[in-house]
Amino acid sequence: MQEKGEPGHQAQELANRLAARVAETREKLRRIKPGKLALYSGCELDGEGNFRLIYFGREYLVSSTDFVVREATTGSPASPFVQSLLLTYLVTADGTTPSGRWVSFRELPDGTFYVRAFQGYSGDRLARELHGGIEAFRSAARALGGRPLSLGDASYAFTVLPRVSLALVYWAGDEELPSQAQVLFEDTASHYLPTDGLAILGSQLVARILSASAHAAIQ
Repeated sequence: MQEKGEPGHQAQELANRLAARVAETREKLRRIKPGKLALYSGCELDGEGNFRLIYFGREYLVSSTDFVVREATTGSPASPFVQSLLLTYLVTADGTTPSGRWVSFRELPDGTFYVRAFQGYSGDRLARELHGGIEAFRSAARALGGRPLSLGDASYAFTVLPRVSLALVYWAGDEELPSQAQVLFEDTASHYLPTDGLAILGSQLVARILSASAHAAIQ
C-alpha cells in the first residue's frame, strides 16, 4: 500500500525494499535503549512507552516493545509504507544536530547518480504542474506550514520529521524562460534517512504542494 500522492514506481520500489527489512529493523531497535533512541531521533517518549513523532503534520505512535507504528488519533496501524519509512528513520537517526545548511540532492550520498531522475519528479514536476505561478506556490506553501526563506524568488522550509527539514525554492518564469523549482535538504539529512528515503520525502512534499494549490483553486 502506498500513500496518496506519491509517485507510484518510486514509492512502491522503496516500500518493497524497506518492507523486506522491517523485521530486521525492529530487532535492531529493540537493542537500543528507549531513552537513547528518543534522544537520537528527536522523538518524545511518553508515559505509555510510545515514541511520538510528527510526519508531514500527522502524529504517529511507535511502540517501544513491538515497534509497530500507529496513527495517534485513531490507534490504527499505519500503512506498510509509513511503517517502513518511520522505522528506518528511527534506526538511522544518530543524534546529529540539524545544520540549517541547505544542499541539493546531488550533494547527498550517491545523489549524483539519481539527481536527474529526482529533479524530474520533484522540482520539474512542480514547475510543470503548478497553476497560478509564484503566488499559487506561496499560498500552498503557507497552507502546509512552510517557513519563508530568502532563496530564489520564493522559498519555504518544511519540517517533515523531527530532525529532517526540506526546502522548496521557486523561480518565476517569464516570456523567455519557464518557471523552475528545486527541493533542497539540510546537509545533515543523511544522518536520519538513506538517500532513497529522502528522495521520497522530496516527491511527497511536491505532491502535497500541488494538492494544496489545486484545493485552493476550487474554493
